[in-house]
Amino acid sequence: MSDLPLPPVPEAKIVRHRRLRLSLVWLLPLAAAAAGVWIAANSILGKGPEITIVFSSADGIEANKTKVNYNGLNIGTVTSLRLASDRSHVIATAQISLTAKSLLVADTKFWVVKPRVSGLSITGLGTLLSGNYIGVQIGQSSVAEREFTALESPPLLGGVPGRYFTLKTTRLGSLSEGTQVFFRQLQAGEVVAYELNPGGQFLMVRIFIRAPYDQFVTPDTRFWNASGLDISLTTAGLHIRTESLLSVLAGGIAFETPTADTPMSPATAGTTFTLFDNHTEAFDPPVQDPHLYQLVFQQSVRGLAVGAPVQVRGITIGEVTEINPQFDETKADFSVPVTVCVDPERYGVKFISVPAGEDSQVTHKKVMDALVARGMRARLRSGNLLTGALYVSVDFFTNEPVVALDWSKQPVRLPTISGSDEALEDSVSQLLKGLGQTIVTARGTLTNADYLLGSASKLIEPDATLPVELNNLLLQGGDAARAVRVLADYLERHPEALIRGKIKEAK
Repeated sequence: MSDLPLPPVPEAKIVRHRRLRLSLVWLLPLAAAAAGVWIAANSILGKGPEITIVFSSADGIEANKTKVNYNGLNIGTVTSLRLASDRSHVIATAQISLTAKSLLVADTKFWVVKPRVSGLSITGLGTLLSGNYIGVQIGQSSVAEREFTALESPPLLGGVPGRYFTLKTTRLGSLSEGTQVFFRQLQAGEVVAYELNPGGQFLMVRIFIRAPYDQFVTPDTRFWNASGLDISLTTAGLHIRTESLLSVLAGGIAFETPTADTPMSPATAGTTFTLFDNHTEAFDPPVQDPHLYQLVFQQSVRGLAVGAPVQVRGITIGEVTEINPQFDETKADFSVPVTVCVDPERYGVKFISVPAGEDSQVTHKKVMDALVARGMRARLRSGNLLTGALYVSVDFFTNEPVVALDWSKQPVRLPTISGSDEALEDSVSQLLKGLGQTIVTARGTLTNADYLLGSASKLIEPDATLPVELNNLLLQGGDAARAVRVLADYLERHPEALIRGKIKEAK
């Protein structure tokens, strides 16, 4: 089959096709440019504000990489970092999305989120994979702000119901930020901050108690350091007290409110409490009427320490506050003055009612003079046989001579006597001496017994006369036993022989 020739194309159509191609060549770039302008304009219209955040260091922050994150949602990116003119800090510029514009108010807080160890809790572990980011805590202000200063550490708990309180203590111990606060062995809060007071005498520890546990904090609530184990050995046995395994490992604080007839209202936020060293000290009655006295002992005070109790017939009314040995050059005498602080009213022991028109100090002097005249004396006694700890015991001894107190000296010196433990030591010493003499006598008795046993051994030697005679005696005894046995057999066969006599044998 032969090819058929194509019909000729009109010249007008060729011209139109060429014009269309030329139009498309010019229109495509123009359309792309228009689309770019539209995208750029839309980006500019939707772009959020730009803010600056001041950091002490750029550690963990990178431009165009570090995100600004609020509750897990990225709301911006750090675009640049620069050093301040005085080189003391770093200024980061961050581009925030338009939807997060309302978050940028005067009291909004920023900080770098990174792995942190606080007590036994570890936060920010997710940044090990994703990298550090800038955290945000929304403020309550209505004033817009674009310049911020970042926090060195995460802010205090925000958005969590509860209240903040302050604890006053002389030493921090094992407490740190994040240390748990316990109520009846339940985790009720944590330590959020601490600082030294301007004078440097004590520390102010700020704690946060979550709801509903904050309602159990009243003006009479007691806080104590619950770190480690609280071990006490008393006549009732060994007592071990701890709040939880966490408090043993990382420390802790516990609080409790004494039972009262009338329930007290919760304490106001920011109230300052004293942080006691242990549970016992926290619940000791407060000092109301303290009096200082001096006790001078002529004996050893080994085992007596500052803080040792002062007791009257088993009831603690004070404690030892100072121990200072002294030497009297004129008398060439060595003694140990002990200062004690006594508060009888602390345990409900009241002297007498103050008469009308009379000063309480005058009444107090009269009472003390009367007690000393009745034989009141102080002495040292052993409080624990295992540790050797001593305490001051106050009791009455009617055979003691009358002593007048010198109220011109401060503190007033109370009369003392030798402790019963010292007399016990003398008795034990005398007992040991008598025991030594008994041992010497017993040793002589043992020597005589040894001589007697030696003489007895000579009697039983093989060549001695006693063994030969003893052997003959035993042989004769054997013959006698055989004769008795023959007689018994014959009587058994012939019992009539006891009456008629022995029957003559037949020939």
